[in-house]
This record gives sequence, C-alpha cells and structure tokens, in this order.
Amino acid sequence: MAATDVKLLGVGPSPYVNRVQIALNLKSVNYEFPEQTMGSKSELVLKSNPVHKKIPVLIHGDKPICESLIIVQYIDEFWTSGPSILPSDPYDRALHRFWAAYIDDKLSPVMRELRMAETEEAKQVALDRSSEGLALLEEAFTECSKGKSFFGGDNIGYVDIAFGSSLGWVRASEKLAGVTLLDQAKTPGLVSWAHNFSSHQAVKGVIPETDKLVELFKMFQAKAKAN
Repeated sequence: MAATDVKLLGVGPSPYVNRVQIALNLKSVNYEFPEQTMGSKSELVLKSNPVHKKIPVLIHGDKPICESLIIVQYIDEFWTSGPSILPSDPYDRALHRFWAAYIDDKLSPVMRELRMAETEEAKQVALDRSSEGLALLEEAFTECSKGKSFFGGDNIGYVDIAFGSSLGWVRASEKLAGVTLLDQAKTPGLVSWAHNFSSHQAVKGVIPETDKLVELFKMFQAKAKAN
C-alpha cells in the first residue's frame, strides 16, 4: 500500500495524536499528517469519526480507525514486520492493556487537575493524587519491564506509548504548578525510563517542547476566562 494511503488526522500538541505518531514511527510506516486546526473540527474529521467527532483518526486506504489506543493496536496488528508493540504472551498483553487503561482513566485526569488548579489547596490535593498514581505506575514499570529499559522490555511497547506520549504535558504541568512529578527519590525507575523513552529514535521530534505547551495552555486558559 502506498505511503499516501496512510493519513493521520490530528494536531501536534495532542498526546493522543503523539501516540499514533510514535507507533507509526516504530513500525517505519510512512504517512501523511494533514494537521488540523486546533479548536475546530474539519469535515474530514467529522466524516471519519461521526461518533466521537474528535482526533486522532488514522485513515488507512479509505478506512478510518478512531481512538488512540485502538489505533495503536491496529498498527501493531497490521504492520507485523516491525517490532511488536503488545507482548505475545496473553497475560502480559492483558497486563499492558490494564495499565494503559489506568493511565487514561485514573492518572491523566488527576494530572490534568494539577495544571488546572487555581488555589494552593486544590493544587496540593491534585499533587498528592498524582504522586500516588505515579507511585503505582512505578510499581507497574518494575513488573512490566522485568529489569529492562522500557515497559515493553528491550523496546518501546504499549504502556510506554500510552504514558510516554504525555511526557510533554507532564513536564508542562511541573512547570505550571512549580512541582516535581517524576522524582528521582520517589520514582527512580520512571525517571530513567523517561530519559530512555525521550531519546528513542521513534520519539524524537514527536513530543512537543515543554515551553510551547506551557504557552499553549496559558493561551487557552486566558481565552476560557475571557468568555
């Protein structure tokens, strides 16, 4: 299939879009990236994802695939020649899916609360919850990595992509709130992992710069307060 038959609809600052970019890079899949306008939904997005009406959408040929983690699984199953993203062992696959769901359902929301907090009390509550969530993920890293560099072992895997795609926003949250989330004393495994993940060839150039995300957040926050 020609490279032009693979298109990714999304925006660069979205960690959910970044997941798909990293998965495609891991599999060495060439793709088009018709970047969308932030804050609006193009006709192509609405047509391709009529249920949720949101990005990312991967269009493979004329077939749209929606929801970031579902897209990552599709990429892993279709392009089998590259490194596997999900483990081959059924239990390990289930374990990785569990932690990816945990990241989306539990961890990401409290970290979002941290950068949205407007009072010191709210910030402290969100920080405590974020720290607790990251402590659990530190344990998960020990279990999944089995002493290697990534959740996926020797190479980036499903949980690496699920959490690693948010590293830019994790660092932006640290800067906005004036806190440290990935702490060498509390989460040494994740600190080392974050360095390895960010240095990986499939990731370089994908995760947005921290300062740009901070500026973007402040811009949207100012617009929200003005309305």
